[in-house]
Amino acid sequence: MNMKLLIIVTLVLLLSSVLNKSIAAEFTDGPIIFGYGKHTPVQQDIKPEKGAQLKVVFDVAKAGKDGEVNRGFNSVARFLNMHVANGIPAENIHLAIVVHGSASNEMLNNKMYLAKYGKDNPNIELISTLLKNKVEFIQCGQSAAYHKISNQDMIEGVDMALSAMTAHTILAAKGYSQNPF
Repeated sequence: MNMKLLIIVTLVLLLSSVLNKSIAAEFTDGPIIFGYGKHTPVQQDIKPEKGAQLKVVFDVAKAGKDGEVNRGFNSVARFLNMHVANGIPAENIHLAIVVHGSASNEMLNNKMYLAKYGKDNPNIELISTLLKNKVEFIQCGQSAAYHKISNQDMIEGVDMALSAMTAHTILAAKGYSQNPF
């Protein structure tokens, strides 16, 4: 490769790197949940109508990675943060999380989680914060029975349903749409 071509390739790569950094999005948390639910502003072509009531249920069946907060719970924090940051009043956002499968153990209060795993439940802080912000947590009773979890073993504020299927049916009848992510 001749010297001119090498200089041109180097300059193109350097310029490309600078341009990519200048347009990189900055993700921040808040304005409702801090420490979780990072989001970034985007130019929107499709927006909720003014005064819209957002009623969304999230399905969380997989446990988070060992020692980490469950991504499904963090997604709910992101949903709440990004919509409030973009003008939807918090009182117009109604969120529920139906928990089943291996994620059921993350509904254990810290005492029970510690007894089962020998460490603190990494989800307690976020779940408690979401509950304080009127996010409804519904545990599948069938999964709870499978994992030997009783109502008293769970984080205060988590509700038990007969099954995840039952919870989704009840929420759908109340006008909740299911988030596919």
